[in-house]
Amino acid sequence: MSVASPGSQHSAHCPVAGLSTMCVWCGPVIAARLKTVKEVLCMSAPDLQRRTGLSSPDTQRLLTAAATHLRGHCMLTALQLYQQRERFPAQHQRLSLGCPRLDRLLGGGLPLDGITELAGRSSAGKTQLALQLCLAVQFPRQHGGLEAGAVYICTEDIFPSKRLWQLIAQQPRLRADVPAEVIQSIQFGDRIFIEHAADVDTLMECVSYKVPMLLSRGLARLLVVDSVAAPFRCELDSLDFVARARHLQSLGATLRQLSSTFQSPVLCVNQVAEAMEQLGPQDEHLRPALGITWANQLLMRLMVDRIREEEEAALGPGSRPARTLRVVFAPHLPPCSCSYTVSEEGVRGTTALDTGQLHSSPAKVLRAQF
Repeated sequence: MSVASPGSQHSAHCPVAGLSTMCVWCGPVIAARLKTVKEVLCMSAPDLQRRTGLSSPDTQRLLTAAATHLRGHCMLTALQLYQQRERFPAQHQRLSLGCPRLDRLLGGGLPLDGITELAGRSSAGKTQLALQLCLAVQFPRQHGGLEAGAVYICTEDIFPSKRLWQLIAQQPRLRADVPAEVIQSIQFGDRIFIEHAADVDTLMECVSYKVPMLLSRGLARLLVVDSVAAPFRCELDSLDFVARARHLQSLGATLRQLSSTFQSPVLCVNQVAEAMEQLGPQDEHLRPALGITWANQLLMRLMVDRIREEEEAALGPGSRPARTLRVVFAPHLPPCSCSYTVSEEGVRGTTALDTGQLHSSPAKVLRAQF
């Protein structure tokens, strides 16, 4: 597979006068007050011909030359593009989850550009991971952070402040890879901005006005919505399906724009719905809420699960419940999974699971259904 060089995206703003391939038409183009390649290409052929006074064939040649320059002559294979990743660090930077095993599962952590969904049943550890990310984002870049705070939007439950302070106190144990003086220098509790949004309108107002102010000032580089389904579930009776889809598309577009503009990852915690199919009473499947409309807004979908209470009892006293984190889809990752535990210190990955281990795990396999 070959792709155009990433540097060509900046060519649209190049001045026309500096392009050797268009020097024949520079006089008429400049006289028409068209300064950049983008301005040339944004005009139709008839309009461009009238404005520059060129003949019809020359107008077509001008548009072809502009398009050829914008496309770029250098074609790169995917391997070459990957090998040149140091030239475009923002495309390959990640936000660490605060655990090496979990970071390896996700190719280094959460991408900075795009929406990541974390879905799963209750008590699987979704909020625990979200809180851990709110602390991880505050670490220096050399330790996987972004040296900024986080915005945490609660839509149904109150913010778990007691658990947050417990995690802050345990950071020296969880992040043994970070020097103690670095951890002590970070005021974790002062850089987490908490908002509450119980309905769709309040949520949209928050992400449209309040969040951009914090991101633009550099006070935060992570946005967490916990959970994204709650406002829509509460207003399900008052919204028809068309209006609901439009609200979801608007929310997704706003979150994607925030993430792209400020290079800040967006984590949306989502609920799941159980659907019993005609495959027997034990064949249980979970699907994330909000359907295909919301799924189309995502860059990456992660799902978490834990074993049932009856299966947990079979493990014996003193054993920690088994949990799994699974990559459902992502443009840069294959489907994969990892087991993890939640303790007083936080979330730690344990062992990676291959496909065979995943299906034989005591935790139920989660399957995304759209």
